[in-house]
Amino acid sequence: MPLVVPGINSSFGDKSEWVNKLMGKKISDTSNETSFAKKDLPETHRVLKPGDMKTMDHNPNRLNIHVNEDGVVHDVNSG
Repeated sequence: MPLVVPGINSSFGDKSEWVNKLMGKKISDTSNETSFAKKDLPETHRVLKPGDMKTMDHNPNRLNIHVNEDGVVHDVNSG
């Protein structure tokens, strides 16, 4: 089994970088002070809303973006 070290082996880079970019923002078509453009997210990502169904497969190269009821990012992780 290969060693997976976030930021080294993952395709989306360092988690803390994404936390800094996304926390407190909405995901939209354009970037500004309160939103982040979908086109700038890594190819392998998913945006998870409260109550969303999700697969339980672990993909260390996938960025999981958790948003609240208002669509504001409150957590970012890989998997």
